[in-house]
Amino acid sequence: MTSHQPYVPASQTLPELTPRALILGVFLGLIFSASSVYLALKIGLTVSSSIPIAVLSITIFRALGRTSILENNIVQTTGSASDSVAAGVVFTIPAILLMGYDLDIGRVAILATAGGLMGILMMIPLRRALIVKEHGTLIYPEGTACAEVLIAGEERGLQAKRVFQAFGVGFVYKFLMGGLKLWRDVPGKALGFYPGAAVSTEISPELLGVGYIIGPRIAGYLFAGGCFAYLVLAPAIKLVGSGLSEPFGFPAVKLIRDMSPGELRSSFIFYIGAGAVASAGIIALARSLPTIVTSFAASWKDLRASRLGQAVTKLRTEDDLPISVTIGGSIVLAIVLTLLPQVGVNLLGAILIVIFGFFFATVSSRVCGQIGSSANPISGMTIAALLGTCLIFVAIGWTGVDHRVQAIAIAAVVAVATANAGNTSQDLKTGFLVGATPRRQQIAILVGTVGSALVIGWTLTLLNRAYTYPVPEAHPAFSAQAAAPTAGGRAAVEVLPETMSGFRIAGSDSMDRATYQVVRVYVITEGVVAGKYLMDPATHELRYVLDPGIGGRVHEFAGRAIPRLDSPKATIMALVTDGILTHKLPWALVLLGVFITIAIELMGVQALPVAVGVYLPISTSSAMFAGGVIRWLIERRAKTTQQSIAELESGPGVLFSSGLIAGGAICGIVLAAIAGFLGSADALAEKVPIFHALGALATSNLLAVLCFAAMGVVLFRVASQKS
Repeated sequence: MTSHQPYVPASQTLPELTPRALILGVFLGLIFSASSVYLALKIGLTVSSSIPIAVLSITIFRALGRTSILENNIVQTTGSASDSVAAGVVFTIPAILLMGYDLDIGRVAILATAGGLMGILMMIPLRRALIVKEHGTLIYPEGTACAEVLIAGEERGLQAKRVFQAFGVGFVYKFLMGGLKLWRDVPGKALGFYPGAAVSTEISPELLGVGYIIGPRIAGYLFAGGCFAYLVLAPAIKLVGSGLSEPFGFPAVKLIRDMSPGELRSSFIFYIGAGAVASAGIIALARSLPTIVTSFAASWKDLRASRLGQAVTKLRTEDDLPISVTIGGSIVLAIVLTLLPQVGVNLLGAILIVIFGFFFATVSSRVCGQIGSSANPISGMTIAALLGTCLIFVAIGWTGVDHRVQAIAIAAVVAVATANAGNTSQDLKTGFLVGATPRRQQIAILVGTVGSALVIGWTLTLLNRAYTYPVPEAHPAFSAQAAAPTAGGRAAVEVLPETMSGFRIAGSDSMDRATYQVVRVYVITEGVVAGKYLMDPATHELRYVLDPGIGGRVHEFAGRAIPRLDSPKATIMALVTDGILTHKLPWALVLLGVFITIAIELMGVQALPVAVGVYLPISTSSAMFAGGVIRWLIERRAKTTQQSIAELESGPGVLFSSGLIAGGAICGIVLAAIAGFLGSADALAEKVPIFHALGALATSNLLAVLCFAAMGVVLFRVASQKS
């Protein structure tokens, strides 16, 4: 270990774990937690909130009076737990929606809390080994940048004005567009001269901000995948399938020559993209295996060697929570998960959670130290844990319908633990550099994790209900065999006593007032994809699919776009679980995606972002690409100046983009709540009918593109200013 002197010496005591720091950290964490959930559902990515929260904390506390750098560090430590908890939950738990189940707020909160706490507990004994002993080796780039921002704020102050301004701009823009419908939210056009192809852009502030933050390279990869899906695969399917005289697809409900680009995506490209993302995640994990193995071995060796030093150290800056908290806390978590029936985890599942959780938490921490949290292969490690769990289930004969939910629950806890371990490492690195007290930081992360976990379940459920629509989709009655219980206990098809009537049909303004029975299809059965359906009680024929708002496969009906949160990573988890435990998948399409990924890797290109672009609608990736182009222009202008990581990541462009993301995402959640209360996403616009007065202008592609371009110009001008 190289000699290190923190900014605040160990002999100096400053206000640190204060009530106001915890309260502000939890409050900002809740805001960014809801924002991260929305973003992860939309595009399968999250962006770090540590620096925006640090800047906000510095500004707010300076307005209230004198503060200390350690107090500001506690605020960002508490609040930044939102990113990792949101990522771990959203990457896994929504998978059960695609299997025909409903989300349960209690289950989500318990799994999120358990995973978050486990990730922190595992990092308690690893801090000295990874953060202290390897200070000169593991740089933890985000943690180092955040420390520089805190030090800069302590010495000369920072202004969060741009974050607040951008939040307002993003919120108002999204409300006028998505709430009052003053202009189209997804301008686009099917290319008549090129059958099957379409171009579109979801002109939302949060996607523009994300594109700016992730930069032109990743944004370009995502857009390249979207172009490949919508301008190559969809036209090819249309060309080859136009001659078929019978419906074909998954589900087979329409002739290919009559399918729109959106229907081609839901019937074919959905599965190709899923196969591409799953294989790309596994390849990313395989590429990291040498690092993972050596990291785990080195961390275990350092942990054993550092236990004596931990026992004799008395300095404030080396005061950790005792290792007994890790051991006792892990045992308690395993017991609680086993005893709570709504979680669906038995003793074997609890043991697997502890084993996989400890292993991948260790790996995640070291990988974050080497390449940063942004490149941490959380989804790949979660897929590996899920694969291992499913293979163990197969070996002991647990292949029933409900065993898939147990596997997803295990993966969810491991994913949150893995993400939170990496995030905790970055925070502890920041604390190590500024001279924080580790024990107090660890307590702050525990508080922030619990706060974020409690709000995530509510946010997920709200968003799913708001964007779930009955979409007309006819299927003949199931056979008696389909409804018969399987060896695993539950039937593949279940008719519920619940009924539904008086609902608005997706893609139209008409209401269906007939009464239907609710049917759950848990696995692909007689050509019907897993999900929730409405059945005619007289004929027993299926009339509608209750396509979930999260991960739904239908994006367009009757020529009108249906708002969706694609949740690409959760879709992959459902695909892996179904593929191993039920064997009922359109494997030809999945394997097509797998070999597309292999071809991309052979070209020397990072396949994962391209594969995610194939899965996501092109409207999503094109909007992020616009933000990436603005970042590219700014970087070209700044090439002649030498900027540190902190100057770049706390510059006006990044702060303004963070505000756009938070404002747009929070407004999206507010609009979802309004839609749930009023019964329709269009109800608010109907009650305040400004868009009727605008006439055709409100549905004009040109007006929508001009509004988006204006927001892009504002971002460019702000980013061009000096810090």
